[in-house]
Amino acid sequence: MKKEIIKILEELRPEFDFNESVNFIEEGMLDSFDVVRLVGELDSRFGISIDGTDIIPENFKDVDKIIELLTKNGVKS
Repeated sequence: MKKEIIKILEELRPEFDFNESVNFIEEGMLDSFDVVRLVGELDSRFGISIDGTDIIPENFKDVDKIIELLTKNGVKS
C-alpha cells in the first residue's frame, strides 16, 4: 500500500520526493488543493469514501498517516 500511495503522490506533485519527507504539509509539498485531489484519487483507487471530518492536514502529513486513514476507512494493508 505504501508504494501505491507514493505513486499517487508523485503523480500529483512529480517535482517532490515523497520518500524523503517528514511532513508533506509543513514542507509545502501538499497544499489544500492537493489534499482535495489526493482524497479523490484515494477514494477512487481504493474504492472508499473518506469522510469530510477526516480531511485535515494531520491525516496527510506523511505516508504512515495516510495509511492509517485508509485503514480506518476499511482498506486492508
